[in-house]
Amino acid sequence: MPTPFQLPEDEQSTSIEEKQEDVFSDTEVSSDEPKGMSAIETKLALAQRVIRSVKEQIDTLERLLESRAEAADVEKLLAEAKEFEISFEGKSIDGVFDGENMVGEDGNPYPVPPNYASKSKLVEGDLMRVTISDSGRFIFKQRGPIERRRIIGTLVMGDMSTDYKVLADGHTHRILPAAVSFHKAKPGDEVVILVPKNAPSKWAAVEHIMKKAETSWE
Repeated sequence: MPTPFQLPEDEQSTSIEEKQEDVFSDTEVSSDEPKGMSAIETKLALAQRVIRSVKEQIDTLERLLESRAEAADVEKLLAEAKEFEISFEGKSIDGVFDGENMVGEDGNPYPVPPNYASKSKLVEGDLMRVTISDSGRFIFKQRGPIERRRIIGTLVMGDMSTDYKVLADGHTHRILPAAVSFHKAKPGDEVVILVPKNAPSKWAAVEHIMKKAETSWE
């Protein structure tokens, strides 16, 4: 049985099923990467994906420029390029979680449902993928968790009523309001948070809350 400071072995493979009222309703966690990835490995994996996609587009352009094709053949090549663009940008996109959104390899942010991010304990730097269905539903998956470390801090209120932070080790980390609501936490409570092991971060995931009047971890 794991202690409060141990992450269950099957945590990354647990599916989260929750009802959302917005378009980002279908989310799930994938365990393609059994071990945590370092910040460098995360960046390299995303960079390699982007490089491959750019090469495919360049190859299509080169075939178009070098060919002595008739107009019909040119239209076919252009259709192939358009089909690739739709497949790449509209169906499945990889990216990195930044604490609130998945920043896609196309440079666009894709808002991750806060409840899903909180319950899944997504950490800034995690590799993700969003699949957009034909009906317009966004399905998020965690593709590779970044290496994590746990630190204990105190929950404090920011400048706004929905701005929560955890003060730990002389630094402040922002946390999602959904995590505060889920744990029914209040300023002054002690919090165990997850942050990247070898990279700085502005955001943290809440793992446990210990209320001021309690002695046991939630």
